[in-house]
Amino acid sequence: MHKLFTKENQIIIIVLIGVLLLLLMGIAFLLFFFFSRKKLVEKELEKNSLEINHQKEIIQSIILTQEKERERIAKDLHDDISSKLNIINLNTNLLKDGGLTLEESINIHNDILEATGKTLESARKIAYNLLPPILVEFGLKDAIEELADSFNNSRKINIEYSINYPNKLLIPQNELHLFRITQELINNSVRHGKANNSTITISYKNNQLIFNYTDNGVGFNSESIKSKKGLGMKNIESRVSLLNGTYSTESKTGKGFKIVVII
Repeated sequence: MHKLFTKENQIIIIVLIGVLLLLLMGIAFLLFFFFSRKKLVEKELEKNSLEINHQKEIIQSIILTQEKERERIAKDLHDDISSKLNIINLNTNLLKDGGLTLEESINIHNDILEATGKTLESARKIAYNLLPPILVEFGLKDAIEELADSFNNSRKINIEYSINYPNKLLIPQNELHLFRITQELINNSVRHGKANNSTITISYKNNQLIFNYTDNGVGFNSESIKSKKGLGMKNIESRVSLLNGTYSTESKTGKGFKIVVII
């Protein structure tokens, strides 16, 4: 009888140990699931936080670019338009007051005509910078070709281009974004890159618009520059984002610069 109870006790103990082990395994599984889930949530929150910060940077870049553009327009209006209109106004009042010799009147008329011509030229320049007429009338391909040719004619930089762009592939607003990207890149090559040659290639294949730009300028260390993007590069990044595109850059000190934009 004692042996029977002993065996029963042993069975009970084994069952209890088994139940305890199952409980411990269940608890361990729940803890593992909890902490794994917590890590996934933390990673997702970190990813969302990075995306939000990136969007904030893009919005800030757009605002800074707009403010810079407004400042430039205000300066152009003040320096190129207002000053010339003041000259016209002063000379017109001199004619109105009378008492001038024939030679003085002719000189003032000539000054008014010259100032008027320069004012019209400045107004056209400001309007072109806001929205190039050729982009509206003929589209992106002709606008970029004219932009490149104007730089070639100025001899600031030699630009070779090959543009295979289906007409009206992008909506007008997006064509303007890509045009501004091109404009910004060329200006950066001339002002900062000290380049004398660059290339623009646009192609369309597999439902993707691929924009390539290179120059032979001084370049930069792309690793160290990542955290020090200038306003120009931030402007490009924000426009690429508005185009729902992606971009990659490549540069080395003394080895020029390359960017690829895929839309």
